[in-house]
Amino acid sequence: SSTMSFSEAEVQSARGAWEKMYVDAEDNGTAVLVRMFTEHPDTKSYFTHFKGMDSAEEMKQSDQVRGHGKKVFTAINDMVQHLDNSEAFLGIVNPLGKKHATQLKIDPKNFRIICDIILQLMEEKFGGDCKASFEKVTDEICTHLNNVYKEEGW
Repeated sequence: SSTMSFSEAEVQSARGAWEKMYVDAEDNGTAVLVRMFTEHPDTKSYFTHFKGMDSAEEMKQSDQVRGHGKKVFTAINDMVQHLDNSEAFLGIVNPLGKKHATQLKIDPKNFRIICDIILQLMEEKFGGDCKASFEKVTDEICTHLNNVYKEEGW
């Protein structure tokens, strides 16, 4: 469905959890991408300039990896600010999904991978409660991105 159902309490706890990650957006965003590229090397093939990088250390230092990590976190942050407003939320998710589906041709399963890594990192850094309060957000993001892909004929 296109409407989201977050209670006020869920919105608040999700924002609180995300805030902890977003304080270090660039470092945490980079850590998420490095883990994704390391554990799922096929995901690197979408990023022509990351392809040759094999060591996690090299990726961590890369301005391009860091820049994209920050970009991912900024986009999620925008979504988190609009959990209580479906229209605004979809206003961010839809163009993002469209771009990844049509221009970048990114397999949508990668969104789930990246969301799961974000949840993993949250749990490692801030514990299970933090992760639990953000899980519904990642489910919504992935669901809506997948819907955009379906509309684009994937």
